[in-house]
Amino acid sequence: MREHASAGAAQPATGLGASDLGRRLADRRGELGLTRQEVVDRTGMDTGYLRCLEETPAAAPGVGTLLRLADALDTGVTVLTGGEVDLPPGPGRASRTAESVELGTDECWERLSTHGVGRLGMITAEGVTILPLNYTVVDGAIVFRTAPGSLPGALPGEQVAFEADHIDEVFRHGWSVLVRGLAREVTWSNEVRRLAERAYSEPWAGGRPDLWVRLDPVEITGRLIRERPPGGG
Repeated sequence: MREHASAGAAQPATGLGASDLGRRLADRRGELGLTRQEVVDRTGMDTGYLRCLEETPAAAPGVGTLLRLADALDTGVTVLTGGEVDLPPGPGRASRTAESVELGTDECWERLSTHGVGRLGMITAEGVTILPLNYTVVDGAIVFRTAPGSLPGALPGEQVAFEADHIDEVFRHGWSVLVRGLAREVTWSNEVRRLAERAYSEPWAGGRPDLWVRLDPVEITGRLIRERPPGGG
């Protein structure tokens, strides 16, 4: 039975972050490359109702609707409603049939993709330090922008490590990629301009990130956790 965007179409689900639901729906749909119509076909709900869920901040569908949406988008209700935002990743149990395999160099770069958030590891006067940062992949190198005088801004000329990962709580698989190399400041005006044009976004932390740092890899390794193929021993 199709659902419509009427006042009594669905009862609100207690405790769910409905104001964020629309963005999470649209974002997950975009990750999968699905149109609204394709999601409608999978769930059997009305196109107008899905549009309402994605665009109306006060939309609060019932649990049954959320379960159908989660199934159609290959995710979980907790993910769609933001219930795990403040939780560390990976609190669930690992699959009994999981296996860990090494990733090749090309596979590592494919997972790093072009941009995202990773962690930078360095040695400081206080000891080993790890910082999260926005990064971009350009021409086979990790690049990021930071503020002069900041801790990452003091890295040029130092050996550092960079790590990025992803965990899928629903399917209980994930990956991790580690890059080791030499950090250097980007000073050539043409290169700075090119990096600024190709950067995906400003750092989430804000500030004046006028300094570009490039990590030229010496070594890149990765691991993938996945379900063991049938008959894989």
